[in-house]
Amino acid sequence: MANLETPIAGADFGYSGYPTFNAPTELAEALKNAGFNLLSTANNHSLDKGEKGLLRTLENLKEIGLQAFGTASSQEEADALVISEKNGITMGLLSYTYGTNGIPIPQGKPYLVNLIDEAKIKNDIARLREAGADLVTVALHFGSEYQTVPNDSQKTLARSLAAAGADIIAGSHPHVLQPYEMVDSFDDQGRPKQSLIIYSMGNFISNQRGESKDYGAIFKVNIKKNVTEGTIELTEVEAIPTWVHRYRPDKSYRYRVLPVEATIAASNDPLLGAGDYAMLKQDLAMLTERLDSMK
Repeated sequence: MANLETPIAGADFGYSGYPTFNAPTELAEALKNAGFNLLSTANNHSLDKGEKGLLRTLENLKEIGLQAFGTASSQEEADALVISEKNGITMGLLSYTYGTNGIPIPQGKPYLVNLIDEAKIKNDIARLREAGADLVTVALHFGSEYQTVPNDSQKTLARSLAAAGADIIAGSHPHVLQPYEMVDSFDDQGRPKQSLIIYSMGNFISNQRGESKDYGAIFKVNIKKNVTEGTIELTEVEAIPTWVHRYRPDKSYRYRVLPVEATIAASNDPLLGAGDYAMLKQDLAMLTERLDSMK
C-alpha cells in the first residue's frame, strides 16, 4: 500500500504540479505494475482538481484495478468496509487527512474525503473488527511538514488509536522520514499485543530535493496469525530507506527509487558517481538513527 498524494484525473483536467496536482493515468498503471494494490487517497491534495477531479481519479483507479480508500464517490461507498485478504489473514483499511489545503469539501458531501475525527476513526476500527478483520491499518495524513520528529498531536492521536484497536498506523504528510515505534496495547479480548506506529514514511517518489526530502522508506511487516487462539502478532518489522535519484540524460528529468543500503553495497550503478555514494553512506547513518530513535 502507499499514500497517493495527487489526483490522477488524466489529460482532460490538465496536468499540473505544485500547488494543485494532477497526474496522468499512466502513473496509476506504473504503481500497479510495481506491485501496489492498495492506495490511501485521503490527503491535503485530494481536492486539488475539485470534486470532479476526485471522482475521475476514483474511476480511473477502479478501471486499472487499484483499491482506493479514504475518498469516496457516495455516502454508500464511504460507509463500505475495505478489507484485504492475504494468506488467510484479513486486514481492514482506513484513511483520513487533517484537511484539504483550504479547499472546502462541497456542502452536503462530507463522504468525498475522510477528515481526521478521533471518535469516528475509533468507531470505524470497531466496525472493521465486528466484520471480522484480523487487524486494522489506519493511514493518517498528519503532522508538520519537513519536521523530522512527530509532534505531540501525532503521538497522542496515534497512540490513542492503537489503544482502540489499530494494529498499524501508516503516517504521511511531513515529506521526510520520522521515527517509528512499537507500542503495547490490548486486543478486544483483553490480551496484550503490540501495534506499529509509523509517524511519517517520507517521500517514496517525488521531485522534492534536499534536507532529506528525497528519502523515504519501504516498511515490511510480517503478520503472524495464531489460528487456534485468534491472535495477531507483528514480527520482523523492517524499514528499508529509499532515495529518489533524479538525473537528466536529455531535456527531461528521470527518476528512480533506489534502496539505499543495497545500492551502497553493490556500488556498481553506472548512473552514480563517487559523490553520490559518499552522500548515501552519510545519509544512511542519519536516516537509520532517526528511524530508530523511538524504538
